[in-house]
Amino acid sequence: MLRTIDLRGRHLDPGAVRQVLPRAGTDPGTALGVVAPLIEDVRTRGADALLEQADRFDGGRPLALRVPADDIRSAADGLPGDVRAALELAIERVGAASRAQLPQPAETRLGAGAVVRQRWQPVQRVGLYVPGGKAVYPSSVVMNVVPAQVAGVRGIAIASPGQRAFGGRVHPVILGAAALLGIEEVYAMGGAGAIAAFAFGVPAIGLAAVDVVTGPGNVFVAAAKRALAGRIGIDAEAGPTEILVVADASADPELVAADLVSQAEHDELAAAVLVTDSADLAEAVDAAVGRRAAATTHAARVAAALTGAQSAIVLVGDLDAAVAVSNAYAPEHLEVQTADPHALLPRLTEAGAVFVGPATPVSLGDYLAGSNHVLPTGGTARFSAGLSVRPFLRSQQVVEYDLDALREARPSVRVLADAEALPAHGDAVDARFP
Repeated sequence: MLRTIDLRGRHLDPGAVRQVLPRAGTDPGTALGVVAPLIEDVRTRGADALLEQADRFDGGRPLALRVPADDIRSAADGLPGDVRAALELAIERVGAASRAQLPQPAETRLGAGAVVRQRWQPVQRVGLYVPGGKAVYPSSVVMNVVPAQVAGVRGIAIASPGQRAFGGRVHPVILGAAALLGIEEVYAMGGAGAIAAFAFGVPAIGLAAVDVVTGPGNVFVAAAKRALAGRIGIDAEAGPTEILVVADASADPELVAADLVSQAEHDELAAAVLVTDSADLAEAVDAAVGRRAAATTHAARVAAALTGAQSAIVLVGDLDAAVAVSNAYAPEHLEVQTADPHALLPRLTEAGAVFVGPATPVSLGDYLAGSNHVLPTGGTARFSAGLSVRPFLRSQQVVEYDLDALREARPSVRVLADAEALPAHGDAVDARFP
């Protein structure tokens, strides 16, 4: 079922490897032309554009774009007991991991009376995107909201596409998860239009523009975030999901196959990649994938993902080569299923999140590991990080000098100001010493 890319015996220059590794033909760059008119339509026509896009792309035209607060609160009461308990456990675990990420203020004394303080300020308002197309993601409510709340953000709004089965309304389990976290501002809107609405605001429905947008989504959501970055802050381009498994002959082919299929069920553009130095494992995994893909609930979707250009088995000569291939690919999710995974970990540096050993599947991270499942895709893990408290915080430097400390710095300020032909900079210091 999975195609094979044989890199054994080849020179693994990172640039050359990236050219042959599996990638989807559609990515945020290629989707920019599609989302640009959708963004502009929301900017100019607001709620009318959002309603039309909901009818065209999502679950139909909702009765109201903004979900009434009473509907959100009552959704918590409608959660099945086991679902509520699982969400509460996820909230607890993600909260613990998020609190560990909080940066601490620092003070640097550069001399008597010369102090620079580092402090962290939360942004005022955020828009959190929760997907809702092919599946329902209350877990994404948790992953978005909890780090924002830990960071101290006061204004939190959620957008999620309306569901056809619920008359264009947001899925009640998503609303229930929002209610558990005390969120009362939720909008039935999805795709690129939702990102545009967050960026520009829609006064007609009470939606004020936000400072930062986070959350996973399809390729069009990721493209809209790219297009609007600068007007808004974004976390990363968290598009269609990816899993890359580095495995050797010691790995259980059934477990590897189960993990590849688990991510393939997200979306037809989901990427499932195995990198191994064992041809026997590759053959066994491919056979197991075929059996599991045919028997799973979303068999057609899984088959499309696994046979797409973005999925493959990559054969390499040894585990050193496997490390080089993984780092060149920079996967969203990296699993390491080898005899000694800790020997490889220091060198496996390019990934959104790393899952170590056979008892740590990616699906654990999707829900209850405590890590965040909003992660960079499409190779952007080379320079982007998974969602944490950081996108919701701004570092500020607070500078305080007394007159004696300024007097000491004065000659050097004068020299540098004159060297840059900006004498008024030096004059501003001199003015303190008439």
